[in-house]
Amino acid sequence: MSAPNLFLVYVTDIERSTAFYRELFEIEPVMLTPRYVPFQVAPGVLFALWNGRSDRVAPELPRTFEVGLMVPGSGAAVDDLYATWAAKNVTVVEEPHDDVFGRTFVITDPDGNLIRVSPTA
Repeated sequence: MSAPNLFLVYVTDIERSTAFYRELFEIEPVMLTPRYVPFQVAPGVLFALWNGRSDRVAPELPRTFEVGLMVPGSGAAVDDLYATWAAKNVTVVEEPHDDVFGRTFVITDPDGNLIRVSPTA
């Protein structure tokens, strides 16, 4: 059996979300379709936006999962990325703080999906 290699994030506006993640992560999609936009995040691993079920995505519903980005380096690297993203006017849910796994912060995408940043070590 293989490890998971496709991570779908439900969004209501595929173009808005594609622009958001393209700018935030500074990566280009593998392809663009009207309802599905994948980004290759590692060989054989896709992070994809999907609005084929946008009728079931309500922005007012709380999100119970998080997209995670682990950055190499110390807590200073997390703080540096926070400053970069804050300058892009992202919605901040948790400002940088120390937790059991190190320095971390949480933002949201335009649909309220959570994005957590933490260190790799």
